[in-house]
Amino acid sequence: MAADPRIFIRERAGALGFDACRFASAAEPWSAGERLAHFVEAGRHGDMGWMETTLERRAHPTAMWDGAKTAIVLGLNYGPEHDPLPEMNDRSAGYISVYARGDDYHEVIKGRLKTLAGQIAARTGEEVKVFVDTAPLMEKPLAQRAGLGWQGKHTNLLSRTHGNWLFLGVILTAADLEPDAPEGEHCGTCTACLDACPTQAFPAPFQLDARRCLSYLTIEFGGAWPEEFRVATGSRIYGCDDCLAVCPWNKFAAEAREARVQARDNLVSPRLADLAALDDAAFRALFSKSPIKRIGRNRFVRNVLYAIGNSGDPALRASALALMDDPDPVVADAAGWAVARLG
Repeated sequence: MAADPRIFIRERAGALGFDACRFASAAEPWSAGERLAHFVEAGRHGDMGWMETTLERRAHPTAMWDGAKTAIVLGLNYGPEHDPLPEMNDRSAGYISVYARGDDYHEVIKGRLKTLAGQIAARTGEEVKVFVDTAPLMEKPLAQRAGLGWQGKHTNLLSRTHGNWLFLGVILTAADLEPDAPEGEHCGTCTACLDACPTQAFPAPFQLDARRCLSYLTIEFGGAWPEEFRVATGSRIYGCDDCLAVCPWNKFAAEAREARVQARDNLVSPRLADLAALDDAAFRALFSKSPIKRIGRNRFVRNVLYAIGNSGDPALRASALALMDDPDPVVADAAGWAVARLG
């Protein structure tokens, strides 16, 4: 009797540094596509027009590739050393989401996925395709179907062994491999994530309105923010971890083993005055290999200026004054707002 190829795949995944490897059917029907369609129809995707244009391909894994039979879902733990939220007590420093403090996880994961996919193709003789979250594939529902975790009330993947801190990658294959048991929902009556959201971005449990989410606003949205969100962002300058960090399941999480996703010292509580002074070249140098680089200097400095306006630190007024004539009108607007707040 031939050995189960899943044993080989799990061994190779572990050798490549992945912390989880599970299997799901890529062909069975699911309701995730319908939920996504409702999300887009309600306009909750905000300015992320790519979600609308790729909606059909996102609806189901076989819409991406009709030959897909199995999804191999990989997880890489990026757990922080400690609870990150107390860092926001230092209002003269910026808060960067835990996932973005190391190297860009897309690059960390993609090469390993390709290596593993090549080994799987050689072993099974079947075609494979590799996906990180830049592709129109819904990894979180696949991860739940594969039993890695479940989508919590904050809509993010939540694991009983890794808490909220898992990067995901997917290999689709034409090989028909036995699926693992799916994971059920284990949030119970807890509403810690919903209660922690500084902008009330959850209309209901298991629903998100991205237009109110600070991760969306700091990363995806390029314009000037409404006043309520400028104030609510506090010192958050890239992403937001509140709903993730407060989850009780994190008590089972471990610190990341992979050095490349661990926090760089200069991205933990960086000084707002230093960040406001960044020009384009300095921004690119500071965030080399970081996912932050993709939003560009102007959007990032806008975020920094909102944090300066919330700092209550008169010494930072000079940093905002220096940017009131910035060539980017959104940056100049944010600088004027910060100066007025500190005045």
